[in-house]
Parts: sequence; structure tokens; C-alpha cells
Amino acid sequence: MKKENRLFCNMCGKEIPMENDMLLEDVLSVRKQWGYFSEQDGMMVEFDLCEECCEKLMKQFRIPPTVTEPTELL
Repeated sequence: MKKENRLFCNMCGKEIPMENDMLLEDVLSVRKQWGYFSEQDGMMVEFDLCEECCEKLMKQFRIPPTVTEPTELL
């Protein structure tokens, strides 16, 4: 969640450290516009999760996400 050039985790409320508008920690940013045949038809949903909250959320999945390690970092 962005407020006045500040970024917060939507789950725990932690402020994500920034310097010169550059994130000092990585976050998972989700932006989804729901389509036809959904309860939220046309609605746009956006949220940010810190790494800790993202890990907590993924541990709740019935089917774990696919995780791969890159062979090189860009």
C-alpha cells in the first residue's frame, strides 16, 4: 500500500524501507483486475506483501507454489 512516497505491507502494516524512492527490501506486489464471471467483475485489487508475510501466506497454501532457483541473477 503506497502512501505519500511510502510503502507498507498490507498484511502486517510494516513500512518497507526506501531511500530516494528505491526499495531497500523486496516486496511482492500484486495487481489484479477481476474479469467476467467473478464476484468482483471489473474491480481492481492491488496490495503489497513484505517477504515475511509472503512466506506466511505461502505456508497456508494447500498446493505449495513452484519454487525454482535461478542459474544467474539479473
